[in-house]
Amino acid sequence: MPVKLIVTDLDDTLLRRDKTISGYTVGVFRRARERGIKVVFATARPVRAVFSFPDLLDRVTFDAMIFHNGAVVHADGRPAANFGIPPDIAQPILRRLHRSNRETAVEINDRLFANFDAGKIWQGIIYTRTDFSDIPDEFADKIIVRATDSEDRERLAADLPPELYAERGLIMSREATKLRAIQFLAERFNVSLAEVAAFGDDLNDVEMLKLCGAGVAMSNAIDGCKAVADCVCGDCDDDGVARWIEENLL
Repeated sequence: MPVKLIVTDLDDTLLRRDKTISGYTVGVFRRARERGIKVVFATARPVRAVFSFPDLLDRVTFDAMIFHNGAVVHADGRPAANFGIPPDIAQPILRRLHRSNRETAVEINDRLFANFDAGKIWQGIIYTRTDFSDIPDEFADKIIVRATDSEDRERLAADLPPELYAERGLIMSREATKLRAIQFLAERFNVSLAEVAAFGDDLNDVEMLKLCGAGVAMSNAIDGCKAVADCVCGDCDDDGVARWIEENLL
């Protein structure tokens, strides 16, 4: 089927390793949108981090963005969906972690709240120090727990309700995936998954590469991405995404 929607990861996929984007890639994406193809960026990063890439956002026109691995979706320049952790589930977990003296942080509405000096880990980050009794009564995009070792991470996962999971010290909703966000946007744009071309390089991209119509792994991707993808394109430093689009869609 013809591709009507392009979804691309950012780090080590659309963006070069130095976080820039070439004029060639900018031109290819402009031509794709002139052909009526929608463009979506999908990333594990929070909203504020993506908007720190002016080289990308000032040069490439896009239709939607997926943040926090699918927990937050923006479309047409506005928040469109949140697949994060509901406050009635997130807040008791945060209070329990705080009582057990776990160094914990949570992302809510593009703000970071932490019960420890978060600047020790993320230098220069802006955050609110809290015991989680006064955080906004809104969906949590993700909860971040400083786990000490693999056994600690396993214990953390075992204590969660079934609708959540823990991986690499992150607690997230099982609904918060790039694929779930793509399904939401595909319905919004009246596009089927078979008409979506997805590009990625890491573990959080595997599901969308496997189930979208065209799954394209970067040559610099992990083996798990390459194993499920329909094909492999060039390296992120060699405009791999744009070259595949030009050769196959334009």
